[in-house]
Amino acid sequence: MRNLIFQEPQVRVTDVTSNLSYAWNSIRVPLIVPLVRLAIILCSVMSVMLLIERVYMAMVILFLKLLGKKRYTKYKLEEMKQDLELNKSYPMVLVQIPMYNEKEVYKLSIGAACGLSWPSDHLIVQVLDDSTNEILRKLVELECLKWIEKGVNVKYETRNNRSGYKAGALKEGLEKQYVKDCEFVVIFDADFQPDEDFLWRTVPYLLENKELGLVQARWKFVNADECLMTRLQEMSLDYHFSVEQEVGSSTCQFFGFNGTAGVWRIQAIQDAGGWKDRTTVEDMDLAVRASLKGWKFVFVGDLGVKNELPSTFQAYRYQQHRWSCGPSNLFRKMTREIILCERVSIWKRLHLIYAFFIVRKIIAHWVTFFFYCIVIPVSVLFPEIELTKPIAIYIPATITLLNAVCTPRSFHLIVFWILFENVMSLLRTKAAIIGLLEANRVNEWVVTEKIGNTMKQKNSIKAPKKPRSQVQRIHVLEVIMGMFMLYCAIYNLLFGEDHFFVYLLLQAGAFFTMGLGYVGTIVPN
Repeated sequence: MRNLIFQEPQVRVTDVTSNLSYAWNSIRVPLIVPLVRLAIILCSVMSVMLLIERVYMAMVILFLKLLGKKRYTKYKLEEMKQDLELNKSYPMVLVQIPMYNEKEVYKLSIGAACGLSWPSDHLIVQVLDDSTNEILRKLVELECLKWIEKGVNVKYETRNNRSGYKAGALKEGLEKQYVKDCEFVVIFDADFQPDEDFLWRTVPYLLENKELGLVQARWKFVNADECLMTRLQEMSLDYHFSVEQEVGSSTCQFFGFNGTAGVWRIQAIQDAGGWKDRTTVEDMDLAVRASLKGWKFVFVGDLGVKNELPSTFQAYRYQQHRWSCGPSNLFRKMTREIILCERVSIWKRLHLIYAFFIVRKIIAHWVTFFFYCIVIPVSVLFPEIELTKPIAIYIPATITLLNAVCTPRSFHLIVFWILFENVMSLLRTKAAIIGLLEANRVNEWVVTEKIGNTMKQKNSIKAPKKPRSQVQRIHVLEVIMGMFMLYCAIYNLLFGEDHFFVYLLLQAGAFFTMGLGYVGTIVPN
């Protein structure tokens, strides 16, 4: 009797497990699985769009190589230079160097600009110093005075505020009275070091063709071998210059201005409405507006200008946020203007909206993150979902090879490049969405930190070694993604019949490594 009174009902563990399994299946099959399949379809469409764009550009480059000519080679540069020297009809050229607390590189940039080969009475070097450090301002001014004493026409300009950031500085610089006689303006960021013949290899193009508004040179990286992160950056940027810029110049004659190492016709800038600070990509904004006014651009692929890649992970993150958020925000602001513009052809407008903005600036980020970091890992958790080889392997492999072929010396790093780009796609996708929605941080502008010769100088001084195992900063989203990837990898290893766990383990390691800041150069304080 006593046992009957105090005996509690027994709940079997198998019953609870069975009920939970039933509940999970009732949610998974009708709801989650269809959502994942829809995501696969959308990502597949975006992947195909990206593949078509990459193949198209590869075919254009192949055609140009077989033809042996690029757009800039049709101009007879040597004859134009000889004619210029014979007639002594040198145009007035303004060189602008915007800078903000550039203590490591200001001497390099000012020295390189002042060393340009051009008649001294037809050249003005304008240093636009927005530095907030008064001591640094004095040092920059003294550097300018040194070159003035050598006979170079250097103008040192400062502002009491950073209104408009770089765009504001460039705009105010063009409004100076002594600029009225200038026909062309050259822009160099503070870490850029042009060769002395830069003007002779760019300005004649603008003199020959009055429809040209911009001549853009490519970038040449002085610190590409500094660390693995700079090598991987070089691979991405080499594709941008060797393919994207070259194709834009050779076909529809439009490409985005890179913000530096370019020569503008001042009339083109004025015709486009001048510099605007409505986005963090003022250079791209100006290029799009000038293109819609009918101005043409030319990219000179065999002219490189030395500059520095961001070698610290934090500096690179700030740069990539600006480069991903700004274009999507500009697309939001200018879509209507591009569609309604009747001055340029439908082909150029289609290229701007579809290829330049949608595919390269939005889809390229989204498909990398959502497909390779979300859809593929989630698919291993659902046996009902099967990824076909063309979608999971062939298309991504083709896109990757087309990107990496431009930097053959780093081809052996292709696996690291894939993992690195997949991790960075998280930040770029987030930034692109912020730009489209004009959400918080849409106008965030952090100047990319330059190291210059700092590391060389500090490495030459023997100091007590500090452990490199210090975590610089934890990036929470990357760590969470690493945990998610690791879970999916373990699940696939235990229950899956394919070998996706190999990719998932490597990608999880990349997310953890970069999430904890173990990438790039660590600069001692």
